[in-house]
Amino acid sequence: MNREIATTIKEWKSYSEQLSILEQRGLVVTDHRKALKYLERLGYYRLSGYWFPFRLNAPNSYTKIDQFAPNTTFENIVQLYIFDKKLRLLVLDAIERIEMALRVDIAYCLGQKGALAYLLPQNFHGKFSKHKITKGKYSGFTQQQVWLQKFNASVKRNSKTDFVQHHQLKYGAQLPVWAAIELWDFGMMSTLYAGMKVVDQNLIASKYQVENGLIFAQWLRSLNHIRNIAAHHSRLWNVNIVDRSDVSSEFIGLNNAKPFLYLCIMKKLLNVICPNSLWGSRLVQLFLDFPILESRLVNIQQTGCRIGWHKEKLWQ
Repeated sequence: MNREIATTIKEWKSYSEQLSILEQRGLVVTDHRKALKYLERLGYYRLSGYWFPFRLNAPNSYTKIDQFAPNTTFENIVQLYIFDKKLRLLVLDAIERIEMALRVDIAYCLGQKGALAYLLPQNFHGKFSKHKITKGKYSGFTQQQVWLQKFNASVKRNSKTDFVQHHQLKYGAQLPVWAAIELWDFGMMSTLYAGMKVVDQNLIASKYQVENGLIFAQWLRSLNHIRNIAAHHSRLWNVNIVDRSDVSSEFIGLNNAKPFLYLCIMKKLLNVICPNSLWGSRLVQLFLDFPILESRLVNIQQTGCRIGWHKEKLWQ
């Protein structure tokens, strides 16, 4: 078995050998020293995600072959990588603002029911707080119990931070919801929101001019997925989104499998959270500065945007 596995693993290659392979496949390299530095710093495998769309398709097929489109340069790959890096930083900026605002919204809503309302099953809908999971690792637990396990683990990890020690020494073991939110990541926050009662979900959703809490819960799950992509420095610009939201009426025609729909969602939420922010104009400029590439295989529409999008009302 081990012998079979070993035959399928590719052999180690030096940076020079890696660059030579790319040239043999038709990639134009004008500055070998600079190209080697990028391979040393970023790695062949990471960069391969950015040169993949520049590879030719097999005849009458969408399958890629190990041959680059004519006139594709290593600089094209770097330009696309830098574009994606700037996009990831913009996304993290937006999601941080959204996360901070929604933490407060949830704490404010639940806090009216009591400082420890987030711990009590009666403050959440039945599917979250009563129905037990029937399969997998958490079989026999409710979704709320699973959420509490993750929250308690976060409390334990952060037990030596000043605010946790202060509350536990002065008030007891449990943190009030307005302090507990500081230990939630985006995933924990979106999961708890999805477990809230419909009336509470809708109340928060209405603040952001979203039709209902069900749609908003989908958006938050998708944004959490995109946040994880960006936070782990993975390719974002043309990635296929796994945790997708349904396309609501205001974004009709956009592809929910591509990032641009979710950039529109971020912009809509930021219009409420920080209406004077220049985030939208920064993103517009980044897209307008998309590198000019010789290859017709790569273009800005692969983000899921449509022609003339930056002239639409949302982005003005």
